[in-house]
Amino acid sequence: MDTDRRRCGRAVRLSVLLGCVAMVLAGCGAMPVTGDVKAVDASQPGDSQVQVYAVPPREGATPIEVVDGFLESMTSDDPDFATTRTYLTAEAGRTWEPGEGTTVLAKAPNRNGPTIHDKERRGTETTYTLTGEQVAAVDAQSSYRPLAPSEYSQMLHLVREKAADGKKEWRIDIVPDGLVLGQSDFKRLYRSVNKYYFAAGRTDDAAALVADPVYVRNRTDPVTRMDTATQTVRTLLQGPSNWLRPVVDSRFPAGTALKRGVTSLTTDDQNVLKVPLNKKAEEAGQSTCRLMAAQVLFTLRDLTSARVGQVELQGEQGPLCSLGADEAEDFAADRGAGVPDSQYFVDDKGRVQRIPGSSKGSGDPEPVLGPLGSGTVAMSAVGVARDEEQAAAVSEDQQHLYVSPLTEDSEPSGPVVTSHAKEAGDRLSAPSWDGTGALWVADRDPSDPRLLRLADGAGEPKEVSVPDLNGGRIEALRMSSDGVRIALRVSKDGHTTLHIGRVERHGSGEAEQVSVQDLRQAAPQLADVTAFSWSGRSRLVVVGKEEGGVQQVRYVQADGSTSSSGVLPGVNQVTAVAAADDDQLPLMADTESDGIVKLSPGDNWQTVLKEGSSLVYPG
Repeated sequence: MDTDRRRCGRAVRLSVLLGCVAMVLAGCGAMPVTGDVKAVDASQPGDSQVQVYAVPPREGATPIEVVDGFLESMTSDDPDFATTRTYLTAEAGRTWEPGEGTTVLAKAPNRNGPTIHDKERRGTETTYTLTGEQVAAVDAQSSYRPLAPSEYSQMLHLVREKAADGKKEWRIDIVPDGLVLGQSDFKRLYRSVNKYYFAAGRTDDAAALVADPVYVRNRTDPVTRMDTATQTVRTLLQGPSNWLRPVVDSRFPAGTALKRGVTSLTTDDQNVLKVPLNKKAEEAGQSTCRLMAAQVLFTLRDLTSARVGQVELQGEQGPLCSLGADEAEDFAADRGAGVPDSQYFVDDKGRVQRIPGSSKGSGDPEPVLGPLGSGTVAMSAVGVARDEEQAAAVSEDQQHLYVSPLTEDSEPSGPVVTSHAKEAGDRLSAPSWDGTGALWVADRDPSDPRLLRLADGAGEPKEVSVPDLNGGRIEALRMSSDGVRIALRVSKDGHTTLHIGRVERHGSGEAEQVSVQDLRQAAPQLADVTAFSWSGRSRLVVVGKEEGGVQQVRYVQADGSTSSSGVLPGVNQVTAVAAADDDQLPLMADTESDGIVKLSPGDNWQTVLKEGSSLVYPG
């Protein structure tokens, strides 16, 4: 009977709704009024197209029915949560703010209770406690943050309130703001999207867009009644997330918002998307307006079913400006580099070689020009600038870092960085280049661990402070193409974990101070991370193990969220991985048993080279 009750109270497919009504009449009326800890059943995972409906409380509903009905109704597409509010008292229904954020639990919340009050209040009030294992939180800005699994506990207090017909009904009068959802319901109801802002401190001709991932509601948002595209534009106009805000700018004038009443944005038959804005948008000049349009184009291009060919921003008096999709590419973070032409690796003799034709990853390897390819000094790892004009390589003993041009033959030059650690594994990491042309490397010397940066790959290396390491040591690093985020593999207490940091710059020229701030864990479900690479503007591919598990290769978002489709086909003993921003290029991996292998879209892993290591794309 309890199973039938929950099936009827739960939001359901429209095609099942009539059948459930019959079940209500047949047997969903008798309910237990006490009980042990119960979990509110989660929806079937992965079915984001299910249209769901909330069911109001029945007349004479018991406290436990009210609690379960309220939790179930939160997982519905209830407009403005109007039906959900019927489980609350009149006052609580007016003040409850479901849009204040979402608590994500590993499973649907348990409800424990009731708590028995003293004899005088027993018939007029009672309390239930919601419990579970919290794994993430989504704030009011729609930003997702993974959390180390922790105990969740919140109280729901119920009282008997007089209804319109004069009868007293149990209703919830104390309720936390926001939603509480299990992971399966969260993934069904929400989707990850990227909104875009410009890297701070750069001129318009050097402007580079940076992805800021957020979660928006699938289909229509119950609170705003906006479709997914309109929700996404709304969050774009509200500004960057708190984490990214110190290093990006929005070109929209402060106070810019969608025109009142706009709930849907769709392309016309010419693939033009018109975005009506309020009067604040009219304060922008033409050049700034085009930058605003670029932000919208990048934000929406993966959302709408029809390709957005052009964005037209409109003010209260008419069109402000327009921008075509091809023109918007001028503002991409990697526009100067274009599509990588080659992959690079170190052969079994320590020489840097290139594989022409990244789209296939199967051309005949050839040594690069200059000392890195001639084998003057045997190398162990390489990093190639995004414009493919120069490369940096770490010597075989991992003690020295060399930089050399790739476009012409040149004489060997001295190392630009030297580590003084005694053991090779404590010396230099593989290098990485950011989108501004700066070269980054970590010195893992236990007596003096440092993160170093060389502007333009030359000059005196400058130390970059990372205040949030808390005793951890950087083992490996990869810079994002936009240059404002860095991924770090950090070892501490016998584990290696993946973190994303924000790259902040203050001052200019020789006086410029660079630091990595506000580290956050990017793959908290993995107890040990072996390898990683950026794979797109806000996604990484990660190789690692869960606690007590086996090695897996999976995609994670830069905010730490994952999807059920993120796990990739297995491959044995991966030691390194390389991916490009273009997801049509193959994923590459170094393995202990099969050499260098590749995974093309829709294919299985295939061996590319039996000998060689440290295969990388530019960056």
